Amino acid sequence: MASEDDVAVEGELRTVEVPEHAAGERIDKVLAGLLPELSRARLQALIAEGRVTFGDAPVPDGKLKARAGAYTVEVPPPEPAEPQPEAIPLTVLYEDADLVVIDKPPGVAMHPAPGSETGTLVNALLHHCGDTLSGIGGVARPGIVHRIDKETSGVVVVAKTDAAHQGLSALFAAHDIERLYIALTRGAPHPLKGTIEGAIARSTNDRKKMAMVKTGGRHAITHYAVERTFGPQERPLAGRVACRLETGRTHQIRVHLASKGTPCLGDPVYGSGPPAEVVRAAIREAGLGRQALHAAVLGFRHPVTGETLRFESPLPEDMARLEALLGRL
Repeated sequence: MASEDDVAVEGELRTVEVPEHAAGERIDKVLAGLLPELSRARLQALIAEGRVTFGDAPVPDGKLKARAGAYTVEVPPPEPAEPQPEAIPLTVLYEDADLVVIDKPPGVAMHPAPGSETGTLVNALLHHCGDTLSGIGGVARPGIVHRIDKETSGVVVVAKTDAAHQGLSALFAAHDIERLYIALTRGAPHPLKGTIEGAIARSTNDRKKMAMVKTGGRHAITHYAVERTFGPQERPLAGRVACRLETGRTHQIRVHLASKGTPCLGDPVYGSGPPAEVVRAAIREAGLGRQALHAAVLGFRHPVTGETLRFESPLPEDMARLEALLGRL
């Protein structure tokens, strides 16, 4: 049993010593025993976020065997315990007693977090749905089953009952969900159709970024097809790329497309170099101030009724304008 001094306090940086006799066991299990205030699932999430280190290196996977020595666990401040309802307009594509499907605009975070405590989809849904949202996701994320980035637009599904939340979570875990994204990219991936496969983990250089890694990380698969190119055919200046997710990792499409040297246009994190001047001019004229990525299709079997559901969302105004301008190149 850990002593009182070993207990992690939210918002603090804690160091625990793994004894020799515990070496060889799973890291997440050992740390959960040393830090009883943190559940094993919570520790797995912190490991995935790069917040658990051994020496100077982040622990890449909670399934690895622990080594004897000092581990540091950074526990971030708690998210707001009770997000407040806000009368934020929603584009509802479908709703019944169990779930609601939303076409999320860019600039709206999914749930409260440091830097986005208000104005989130959760705040809007609390106003729209009242107290009918599922509580499984935690009080700061009621109903949230999956996430898309704040500046990514498109279709998301939110659970209103615990049964729907459990069923949807199982579908996402089994990758039994149709998810198609449209990206406007710098250049176009080669070949024009293929699969990008590579594990993704928190970057060791910048914890706010994800990166493809050779060891550790979470397996990620993106199937892509270039639907249109812009500019010279032999060396396109930009492309419209359809991406189908087989897995759903943080920033997966953005990281995978960047690994091909064709990041999403306007991506402030994974852009890795400016596009051609004519493309930059088109981005300015279109008013695109974010990564050009849109969740265009979401299809799944209703977790309660068994009905097959499929929802499509057209490109939002900024991306549609940009595509039209690129078409003139």
